[in-house]
Amino acid sequence: MPLILDSSLDADTDLREQRRRVHHEADVVIIGAGVLGCALAVALGNQGRSVILLEKSLKEPDRIVGELLQPGGYSALTKLGLRHTLDDIDAIPVTGYTVLYYDEAVQIPYPANAAGKSSPVANKSQSSASPEGRSFHHGRFISQLRRAATVHPNITVFETEATALISSSYSKQILGVETLTRKIQKDFYFGALTVACDGYASKFRKSYHHIQPKVKSRFWGLELIDAQLPTPQHGTVCLGDNAPVLLYQIGTHETRALVDIPDGLESASTANGGVKGHLEKVVLPSLPQCVQPSFAAALEKGSLRSMPNSLLPATTNRAPGFAILGDALNMRHPLTGGGMTVALNDVVLIAELLSPKNVPDLEDTKLVLRQFRAFHWRRKNLTSIINILAQALYSLFAANDWQLRYLQSGCFRYFQRGGDCIDGPVSLLAGIIRQPLVLIYHFFSVALLSIWVLIQQNGIFLFPLSLIQGLLVFWKACMVIFPYIFNELRS
Repeated sequence: MPLILDSSLDADTDLREQRRRVHHEADVVIIGAGVLGCALAVALGNQGRSVILLEKSLKEPDRIVGELLQPGGYSALTKLGLRHTLDDIDAIPVTGYTVLYYDEAVQIPYPANAAGKSSPVANKSQSSASPEGRSFHHGRFISQLRRAATVHPNITVFETEATALISSSYSKQILGVETLTRKIQKDFYFGALTVACDGYASKFRKSYHHIQPKVKSRFWGLELIDAQLPTPQHGTVCLGDNAPVLLYQIGTHETRALVDIPDGLESASTANGGVKGHLEKVVLPSLPQCVQPSFAAALEKGSLRSMPNSLLPATTNRAPGFAILGDALNMRHPLTGGGMTVALNDVVLIAELLSPKNVPDLEDTKLVLRQFRAFHWRRKNLTSIINILAQALYSLFAANDWQLRYLQSGCFRYFQRGGDCIDGPVSLLAGIIRQPLVLIYHFFSVALLSIWVLIQQNGIFLFPLSLIQGLLVFWKACMVIFPYIFNELRS
């Protein structure tokens, strides 16, 4: 028998729980008990759906991503009734960002009185205060979410590895999933709807989605002990001659350092000492003085881990009886920490679209597919902003040519202007403002300011040259953002 985490409700008094446990049948089978899988199971369970949740290993995961929850994700978690999963895990409030550009710094707090603006999932009781995010150890948060799913009377959790989908012999409909427990025992789980939430390395994506992830860099992570950050309760972004470095506290004594290293970087080659050599010779000297001792100590300890920074535009779920969600469906560069915000807001929207009021019977696959088509487009008010912003900011922050460096400088000068030049961009990043045109406005405002910076640096006598260079900078800005806009227009 597969390993089972019992719910608190006696199986003898709940026929549906007995059906899940004994016959492995439910309304919904969810593959993957990560952020989205657990939240979706609880959301559907709260609506009275019978849910089976499958996970290969229920040990507390240890990852270097999924550690920062933006205010828009925090609001969604609250709306789903899962706010308590942030309790007792030493989570740290996050109130904004600090951007370091060489020897200069600018603080970018989440704007006051912004919780609730343009956000259908905001906690209205907090709308008079500045919004907050949370940062934490990923594994502790996941364990709390799994605990919430385990004790839910409409959910049964199985520790088993999904290996293949089960399809109808006479139609394309997916009926459930085949699994392997303890690497030896085959089993089968059936549901009217099967949902794959198995992450960035999804084994089910390739057969059902025509777009595959692209990876151009990796985040290398270190855990710093008792690091002194420039601004408490702020994420810190370090910019300069190299790709960006992120710093944010994940516990009372722990700080996560994420260093972006593009593929093929010469200073990280084997001849130059590999990744550790790059971190020691290139990254360490560029960090704030207050961070360098703890960074050096973490390097000496040698516990380096990495994750690919993937780009995967979403496509519409079209397979009857089956859906792909989460990082298996849609990824963006994790620079802006938007992954969990997207996932949790997707759950809020899916729970609404698949509620018994809108879909009385999940066996009605045509109606379910219509709802997933609606989901694909309705989610874009938020996800298109987070996806485009993450990729565009990374292009600027990892500037590798002179036009991008001017755009990077213009972005920092834009933040220095304060007011809406800070409030607008950080509200977009935080998942508070959900109007894609606002993103376009701020991006091209940065481009125009970059051209003005260029003109000022060149001086009056080089004005004709500045015009030509300015056009090239503006063209580069278009080349940065429009491919990602096009990605969001795909179906």
